[in-house]
Amino acid sequence: MTQFRSLLCTGLLLLSTTTFAAPQAHGTLADIDKVNGGITAEATQAYGDLSTVNGGIDLQHNSRAKDVDTVNGGIQAADDVAVDDVSTVNGGIRFGRNARIEGDAETVNGGIFIDRGGRVRGGISTVNGGIGIVGTSVEGRIETVNGDITVGADSSVKGGIKVEKNQGSAFSLFGNRKIPRIVIGPNAVVEGPLVFEREVTLYVHASARIGSVSGATVQRYAGNTPPAR
Repeated sequence: MTQFRSLLCTGLLLLSTTTFAAPQAHGTLADIDKVNGGITAEATQAYGDLSTVNGGIDLQHNSRAKDVDTVNGGIQAADDVAVDDVSTVNGGIRFGRNARIEGDAETVNGGIFIDRGGRVRGGISTVNGGIGIVGTSVEGRIETVNGDITVGADSSVKGGIKVEKNQGSAFSLFGNRKIPRIVIGPNAVVEGPLVFEREVTLYVHASARIGSVSGATVQRYAGNTPPAR
């Protein structure tokens, strides 16, 4: 994930200094590139790459796009939306039901949520932001540094979970006191290892199945909600 943060920040910084012509050709689909302003992918329509620097991206019901990225803005997707990769630096990512993400969902400062019926063929990662999925399958790994993670009811994560330690960031220098809260919910499955390089609180539902755990102690719970912090 360290490599992702460097590449994402560098690439989108370069993006922010470039002037774009929009739309452009992406095979038979149109790319939309902006510096200032949001982008709306209209319902049931298909697009190429969608990219902006200062603005959010709205993916309406049953729209399709290739790579979707912004620097300063959130990405909001309705139900039945399909994309290749989705990323932002300063903003959250939120998908409705039946999402189809063929690659990764990544953000630096912001949370990520994917509703029921979702499928992510890559991984999900944040630095400073929570991650939540419900009834969703993730083929890659879920990663964060300072965020909470909820693998909600009926979800599956094949690649495991990793919480990285802070390395030379402002959070390390000034003492980040927040302890990430990791919840594996009812009937959820995490097949890969759960690796924690910093202190976390780990709650695992009695009906959930998980892989090996390093760096944390499993606290089992029953019922619909885990214990409060």
